[in-house]
Amino acid sequence: MSGNRRVDGARLWDSLMRMAKIGATERGGVRRLALSALDGQARALFREWCEDAGLSVRVDAIGNMFAWRAGRDPARKPVLFGSHLDTQPSGGRFDGALGVLAGLEAMRVLAEQGVETEAPLVLVNWTDEEGARFGHSLMGSAVWAGNLEVERAYALADTDGVLVGDALAAIGARGTDMGFPHDGEAYFELHIEQGPVLERSGAEIGVVTGGQGMVWYDLLATGQDAHAGTTPPAARKDALVCAARVIDLVDRMMRARGEAGRGTVGELHVSPNSRNTVPGSVRFTAEFRHPNDAELARIAAQFPREAGFIARDAHVELKIDTVFRLPATVFDAECIAAVREATGRLGYSAQDIVSGAGHDALSVAKHMPAAMIFVPCADGLSHNETESITAAQAEAGCNVLLEAVLAKAGVAG
Repeated sequence: MSGNRRVDGARLWDSLMRMAKIGATERGGVRRLALSALDGQARALFREWCEDAGLSVRVDAIGNMFAWRAGRDPARKPVLFGSHLDTQPSGGRFDGALGVLAGLEAMRVLAEQGVETEAPLVLVNWTDEEGARFGHSLMGSAVWAGNLEVERAYALADTDGVLVGDALAAIGARGTDMGFPHDGEAYFELHIEQGPVLERSGAEIGVVTGGQGMVWYDLLATGQDAHAGTTPPAARKDALVCAARVIDLVDRMMRARGEAGRGTVGELHVSPNSRNTVPGSVRFTAEFRHPNDAELARIAAQFPREAGFIARDAHVELKIDTVFRLPATVFDAECIAAVREATGRLGYSAQDIVSGAGHDALSVAKHMPAAMIFVPCADGLSHNETESITAAQAEAGCNVLLEAVLAKAGVAG
């Protein structure tokens, strides 16, 4: 990459800090839930910045935003890149936003330098990657990829009963354009690692070769409300005891698979939630992740069966719904090579890594060649208000992104 095509690190950092003000928390993080009013503000600012950079913005039926830059050859498939602007309830400033705003910075540099690419370029802000509000991770990219029907997505509700379709309409994000076709030239996504591997190794760039598979469950344990003081053990149908034993099952199944195993219960709602009442119902979630699809299939067979045995022994009814399943993903060899070669040309140290987190790139990889770029984050912390990276790390990741995109799109002339 010639020197005048390096990104403006200070401008990128300023964009990140300005975006982080939308939904800023007292502890320095961000709460900008998908399709909230704050998400609407972030989308409006992103659109403004894109249009200032000469990009044409389209919005599809699930609210995905596609910022388009023409290429010299209109017959060429577009090269896509991006991430998401929604956050966790107590999220950080960089999870998702780095990939979107680094993509914007790349577009700004190309516009300023008058660089024309052979293929069109498309910067994407995917809707509701986090799944924190409506319970379906990668929602926007899943709809785009055909993994989730749009009408089913519209019917998803948050804990207040607000439907996705209504939330989209409320912030003006329910478009009609179907976005871009599935046959793109390539897709790249820059993201913070969200784990400690790169920081511990000292590598400046993670060359992401694939992502773990995952399966998510919603569970409802239904027993019987009863007086805590008058109901003897033999008469109890304690939904919380059942849920607690299932939670222990999740942990045991994870640990049985060694360091590659992942299993988490992150949400629990007890009813009636009274000190002196035996709980009559518990709603909770469970999820498993593994880099091997065969092992994930064994988990998906084992968990409902053993959880059912636990419920039977507790005299509790247990309803288990599989709400999300994504196979393990191996990224495209040529896209991985483009990231690896860009990292080498720029002089950054690198390490191959498999993503433990779910990302929109995993949905996109179903339809086009894809790869990801990671940069380290302090102490490996993410989904946390103290999530932190340096301006230099953001700039390094953005330079690699730009170089990889240009390698695939081609520079005219």
